[in-house]
Amino acid sequence: MANGTLKVSNIETSSGSGTITIGQSGETVDMANGSITLNSGMKATPAFHVTLSSNQSISGNTWTKLQLDSESFDSDNCYDNSTNYRFTPTVAGKYFCYGTYYSLQSSGDDVLIQCRILKNGDTAEGTQETSNRVTTSDVLSISGHSTVTLNGSSDYVEFWVYQNEYNAGGAFNARGNSSGRQFCNFGAYRIIGA
Repeated sequence: MANGTLKVSNIETSSGSGTITIGQSGETVDMANGSITLNSGMKATPAFHVTLSSNQSISGNTWTKLQLDSESFDSDNCYDNSTNYRFTPTVAGKYFCYGTYYSLQSSGDDVLIQCRILKNGDTAEGTQETSNRVTTSDVLSISGHSTVTLNGSSDYVEFWVYQNEYNAGGAFNARGNSSGRQFCNFGAYRIIGA
């Protein structure tokens, strides 16, 4: 077929369903200044974002899973916001995961806070961020993120935090939503297929 311009109002398979391939391996398809409507396989879903509705007690010197229970959105109902507080997507792919921990701090001692995004209870594909601060009666925060491969059936991710006050080691509070503001949060969305 000679090079040229194809102008049509609709392209569909002869059967009315199935896959339409545009271009071939190694080619780039240029959308110029136009736009394309993505099918469900190309959308950044499943996706979710949750926050902590009220303060959660965090024991010192131990890793604790945040019980993020207030859903801003959960596109495919894949986040458990009442029992396991985990995201188990039903579509395989690579997911961008993120979380932020806000800790209520009441003393002036040195404080270590950490956060992790765990896959299947392990840090193999997770992230760990650390923050050391000296402060008095303040709110400390730390954020972490990771790109994690999930199989779309049994793989899950959770958000865990750790806090230690060097001279005390007592309990702390993860900051819940307050006065219309959202503090602790956790979320993820699919960025590419498996």
